[in-house]
Amino acid sequence: MATSSAMPVQARHHGSLGLALPLTLGVIYGFWAGFAARDSGELTAAQIWLGVIAGAVMAALSFLLGRTQQALPRELRAAAYGVLAGTSAGFLHSLTDESVLRCAGVGLCFAAAATAASYYVFYTHES
Repeated sequence: MATSSAMPVQARHHGSLGLALPLTLGVIYGFWAGFAARDSGELTAAQIWLGVIAGAVMAALSFLLGRTQQALPRELRAAAYGVLAGTSAGFLHSLTDESVLRCAGVGLCFAAAATAASYYVFYTHES
């Protein structure tokens, strides 16, 4: 029996979690960045803008990584999650007026931990 050449293409449906999770992560990250830059003083417009921009960038990068992660092999996907976690943690730590080396060290530690955890999850849950 011959099949039709017009086979239906299965479209991937992304649920509301694919948008809600990056948005929630961006809002939390933005608040954290704004308050970390405050340093026990009054809240200024510059700190609010810092929080808004940091949250928007985090939400956009998380959304983009979530949409493109299936096209990446598991090693590269784990490294991408590690880079996102490490740079975000290092940036938040830099808002507390610590040294550049300490902020880089915190970022590298977070990146290594997130990469290892992500790789473990991807390796054990993929068929």
